[in-house]
Amino acid sequence: MTDHDKLMAKMAEKKAEWDSEDAANPDGPDATDKLLSEAIAMAIDQGKGWKDGERDAYLDKILDDDYIPPLFAGTDEELERTGLTEAFASLQYDDPPEIMMLECKKKGNDAFMSGKKNVSKNVQYYRDAVNHYYEASFHADRVNPVEPGYEPEKDEKGQPLEEGPFYTKEELDILKATLCSNAAMAHQMLKNWGFVRDDATKAVGYDPNNVKALVSARLAKAHQMLKNWEEAGDAIESGLAVPGEEKNSDLLKLQKLLEGKIRKARQERQKRERARAERAVKVKGVWKHCSESGICLGRVPLVASVSDEQDDELGEDEEAQEARWHNHFPHTGLLPERSDVDGEWTWPVLFTYPSHRQSDFVRHFGESEMLAYRMAEMFPEPEDIGATDTHIPWDYNNEFKCTNLAIYFEVHCTENKNDPVHPESVERLKTQGEAMRFYESSRALKGDEGQDMANIARLVERKKLHHQRKAWKKAHGSLWAKPDPCPVARVHPAVTLKQVLIDSRMVVPSFLPSFILFPEEHPAHKEFLKERRCLGVIQPENL
Repeated sequence: MTDHDKLMAKMAEKKAEWDSEDAANPDGPDATDKLLSEAIAMAIDQGKGWKDGERDAYLDKILDDDYIPPLFAGTDEELERTGLTEAFASLQYDDPPEIMMLECKKKGNDAFMSGKKNVSKNVQYYRDAVNHYYEASFHADRVNPVEPGYEPEKDEKGQPLEEGPFYTKEELDILKATLCSNAAMAHQMLKNWGFVRDDATKAVGYDPNNVKALVSARLAKAHQMLKNWEEAGDAIESGLAVPGEEKNSDLLKLQKLLEGKIRKARQERQKRERARAERAVKVKGVWKHCSESGICLGRVPLVASVSDEQDDELGEDEEAQEARWHNHFPHTGLLPERSDVDGEWTWPVLFTYPSHRQSDFVRHFGESEMLAYRMAEMFPEPEDIGATDTHIPWDYNNEFKCTNLAIYFEVHCTENKNDPVHPESVERLKTQGEAMRFYESSRALKGDEGQDMANIARLVERKKLHHQRKAWKKAHGSLWAKPDPCPVARVHPAVTLKQVLIDSRMVVPSFLPSFILFPEEHPAHKEFLKERRCLGVIQPENL
């Protein structure tokens, strides 16, 4: 017997003892004793307090990651796991949904008309109308449509067994379209153009012939105010395409007003589509060349956070993360190109000088060119015999001379095949599809496809980053358990870019080969080699 049961038994025993004493008393039970006895009886019936283990079991249940509060249960199965199915089933509306729908629709109409008649222009009437129309839409979704010509069964007295009204699917869709159209009308009075667009779109979806949403300029007007010119044109044309509305003056007037902006928006969309098709052809060409030549490409997440809020786990705000991220893994948006003259491939190449916090960018670096040629252009030897000064303004100690520089590149993707990749590490691109999606996302985030596509690309990249973080934390316990600094390989200045690209240790992140240069005797060079493991030197083929 548990402590709870022992307590209940003891209370019952004490109550029986007091009741026997009251029964033996010739004056009857004392009022206080009677009241106390009733309280004990109620406490025993209701079982006040936690039973042994009940409190711990309840805490374990609500603290479980898979626990869903009943108010947020999205399916019957989730609600059943909470144990409150019967309680929620008792929360029913008194009237059938058909009646509730019509009542809420009438309340919405009354509120809207009150707003129109209100001299002081109190917009609260329109807000109430919106809420009533939305509630009516909720009840409309609960209505079960009937087949055309349906007649309810009748009892012996000829009375119908079911209360009406009854709606077919077509009639119900028209009614839903009216409710959405009315909600759009109320939102228009509030100048909530985004909601006007959404509700008017729903109205047209329920009933394509519901030109009311278009004639009253709700959908087209909403797109006009949101500066979605192409969508506004589509809405106007859809309205004019309805039989009997070819000469609708409101739609024709709006079409004439927006004609220039609609035409320009459609031309810009066509231009973006052509550019996207051209980029797809270029990425396919790059991937084919890399596959045939044995060049490995890589990528990193294009975003540094998984939400708009501050990323507490990394302890930095989003802007700081993005700056740190993109400084380490820059993405120029450029692709390697093939020359029309000699057929040679050229790459965008980045040279960084950590010792002096400087860099150089070469737009077209031919695969057959030696690194020494480019370095001689960037860091020429002094022309005068015996001269030591270089022409570089930030090279205060005259160390940046072609013959005095050590060249390295980072060796990425050193983990095993099935191991998770840290979110700040380079991930190998395995297929042409992955390469195309990565490049298109990068262009979308740079604004090539408009704000909507940029938002979609950001969400996709955040989802990928979230899964990558989750996999790393599962394997290593924390994002702070970062891998060691990636090793490096040294490059002889006399090698060509092609020799570096086809080296088995080279993975090109973001289509941008990057090299790290140090003056041989600079302290930063020595510190760099203490932190990074050097895997060897790429020598020229003729050495």
